[in-house]
Amino acid sequence: MASSLPYIVISRGRWKGRGDIIRNVLVLGAGLVARPLIRYLLEVGGFDVTVASRTVEKAVQLVEGHPKGDPLAFDISYEMDLLGLVSDHEVVISLLPYTHHPAVARACLEEGKHMITTSYVSPAMREMDARAKDAGLLFLNEIGLDPGIDHMEAMSIIDELKSKDVRVQEFVSYCGGLPSPEHNTNPWGYKFSWSPRGVVLASRNSARFRKDGRDIEVPGRELFGSYVHVPIAGLGEFEGYPNRDSVPYAATYGIPEARTVLRGTLRNKGWCDTWKGLHDIGMLDDSPANAKTYRGLLEGLAPGPGDIRGRALKLLRTRDNWRVLSNWEWLGLLSDIPIIEGSSRIDALSVLLETKLNYAPGERDMIVLEHRFGTSGSEGKSTIRSTLIAKGIPDGDSAMSRTVGLPAALAAEMVLKGELKGLSGVMIPSVPAIYGPVLERLAKMGLSFRRSWT
Repeated sequence: MASSLPYIVISRGRWKGRGDIIRNVLVLGAGLVARPLIRYLLEVGGFDVTVASRTVEKAVQLVEGHPKGDPLAFDISYEMDLLGLVSDHEVVISLLPYTHHPAVARACLEEGKHMITTSYVSPAMREMDARAKDAGLLFLNEIGLDPGIDHMEAMSIIDELKSKDVRVQEFVSYCGGLPSPEHNTNPWGYKFSWSPRGVVLASRNSARFRKDGRDIEVPGRELFGSYVHVPIAGLGEFEGYPNRDSVPYAATYGIPEARTVLRGTLRNKGWCDTWKGLHDIGMLDDSPANAKTYRGLLEGLAPGPGDIRGRALKLLRTRDNWRVLSNWEWLGLLSDIPIIEGSSRIDALSVLLETKLNYAPGERDMIVLEHRFGTSGSEGKSTIRSTLIAKGIPDGDSAMSRTVGLPAALAAEMVLKGELKGLSGVMIPSVPAIYGPVLERLAKMGLSFRRSWT
């Protein structure tokens, strides 16, 4: 099937479309986590890499004139072009929003190519498992940070415990992308190292986890009211709240005996109450803002007589309502800053967050990931903690981009070098053939866990 539209060539002008030259890797997307992945594949792996992005200037910046890199203007909506583009590569890495992964996977099935993503496995992706296996293709998902590195370290420990006949009774895991402490300079305790809208949308997710043998469901509106305090050695105390559905991981990780299974998100103190308040007042939905300014928006969400602060406080159901209101005021929700015409409430909030919660030049972020295992065996009960703390490089790659991008780059390298032969279907990195080499190589890059036993 020939491509219906021409490719737009930006770099050396030798791209002629389908069937001209088979290149090693196609990277779809040029967002915030792409740079370490692309530079590793070009500079360490020595592979030919095409970076395709709707905003081609981003792809040009990521390739940085490397002789093995081709930046390419590409729109995922042209699926005929997608087929042709996929056919000219051995491995496809999709860094696009997860909603586009099924279209990429269908193209990979038709053209017989392996695929890698850092996103959760969606039902649409899962449906392609049998076809991918029949074709001998590996569709490796969840090979980033969370999900990704968290899976690999968890399975590394669990498999080791099983080999010693030790049972996992409790598994609790928290992960957060935060400002490094010296650059934690705003009252929200957060700065964006990935899509602000993605953070806002994730705030509406419901959650489910297992606690002492009982499955607990938390609706999205109450997500931030269910937080607990989580101590991390050397860093202090954080807030942790449940992330998505943790219950299936008892089966995914092979620990059906575990009475507690929880995967959660880690944030600095004050974050959860602030977001619970946004839920309480109705800011986190897709309804039209129907206001010209942020103060006007808040006035509409808290109608009635009297001062807007007092009216808003009456609607809040958090542990620290005054702190919530103070954080909102700092952000600008009580200001006369204009709202873009036609915005929804959630879009208006996203714009304000992106404006105020950003990293200044020279500032760095921090990744904190900690697993806690409660175990029992012939020698009694014990607790194992495994902790990863990674910080970004000032004026260089963020910790978020390295921990998300490098695992995917390493997986692509392993596929290209034939190290994952025999693996096929829709998978996550939960098998030793994947997690062993990836964790070992990440450790050599300074991304290693510290384990402790009590």
